[in-house]
Order: sequence, then C-alpha cells, then structure tokens
Amino acid sequence: MKYLYILLGSVALGLGVVGAFLPLLPTTPFLLLAAALYFRGSPRLYEWLLSHKHLGPYIRNFRENKAIPLRVKVVAVSMVWITLLYCAFCVAQGMLLRLFFLLLALAITIHILHYKTLKK
Repeated sequence: MKYLYILLGSVALGLGVVGAFLPLLPTTPFLLLAAALYFRGSPRLYEWLLSHKHLGPYIRNFRENKAIPLRVKVVAVSMVWITLLYCAFCVAQGMLLRLFFLLLALAITIHILHYKTLKK
C-alpha cells in the first residue's frame, strides 16, 4: 500500500507542477493531494515536498491560511482568460463552444477569487 501512495503522490505532484504552467489544471489541489499521499506513503518525501523552495509555500500557505497570494491570483486569472479567450475566438467553431469557454473562464475566475488573498 505504501508504494501505491508514493506512486499516486508522484502522479499528483506531476500534475501540480504541470498545473503551474497550464491555466486549466489547478496547482494547489494536486500539491495538497501529493502531500497527503506522501504523508501516508513516505515521511521523507512528505518532508521534502513541504520544504521544497517553490512547491512547499503553495502547500503551507493554503493549509495554514486557506488563502492564495495576490501574485498567484493575478497570474492564474490572467492565464485563464488569455487561454480561454484564445480558445473561444481562434479555435472554437460555433457559438455554443465559444460560450462554453467564456463561462468556464468566468467560473474558474470566481473560484480563484473566492479564496482569501494572502498578505505577505
């Protein structure tokens, strides 16, 4: 079972890292999942993740404060809108698909903005 937790934690970690660059894939939930799975599978990997220079703050900030730093919010919302506006007007063929992309962007924005802003 320990190896399954480590494997699933590594997959979640990979998705979290990719999510830092792809606006439709969330970073923090996958990193939180990776931390939970590593906690059960490998204390060493769990500690490594929490102490990681770039990934650790995502997990600690969200666990402790249920908040997202302002810079992360701005980048995330900007990337969502840039990507989905491009999809809506340069890729989508049809009004329903365009509307879907715009509503998806709005829903993701509302979701991101409903979290408190972490003040540093």
